[in-house]
Amino acid sequence: MAEDSYYATGRRKASTAKVRLKMGEGKIIINDREMEDYFRRDVYNKLVREPLELVDFLDKFDAEIEVKGGGLTGQAGAIRLGLARVISKINPELRQTLKKAGMLRRDPRMKERKKPGLRGARAKPQSSKR
Repeated sequence: MAEDSYYATGRRKASTAKVRLKMGEGKIIINDREMEDYFRRDVYNKLVREPLELVDFLDKFDAEIEVKGGGLTGQAGAIRLGLARVISKINPELRQTLKKAGMLRRDPRMKERKKPGLRGARAKPQSSKR
C-alpha cells in the first residue's frame, strides 16, 4: 500500500458521503463525531461497519467520513457504499467479496417528483361527492 490514505464517495437517496480510510486502530469519525454519538441506533452502526467486518478491516483502518443531506438511513447507506468503494481501491482482490455481498451496488431508488395537478407524486386532491 503506497498511499497513506484512500478516498471514495458513496451516495444514497439525498445523502452524499466522502469517505477517507487510513491505517489505524478502527476509529470511525463521522462529521467530527464518534460514530456511536452520530448514529444513536445500533441498526445504523451495524450498517456502517458491515463492509469493514466482511473483509476484516475493522481494527486495521481509521475512517474519517463527511456526510451531507438526507436522513439517517440514507446517510448510513451512503457511508456503507463509500466504505465498500474505498476497500476495493485499497485491495482490488476484495472487490469480488464485496460485490457478492451486494455492497458495491448504488441503490437507485429516489423520491418521485410531484406531478402537475396533484398534491404530491401520486396523491390526488380530494373530490367531493356533491
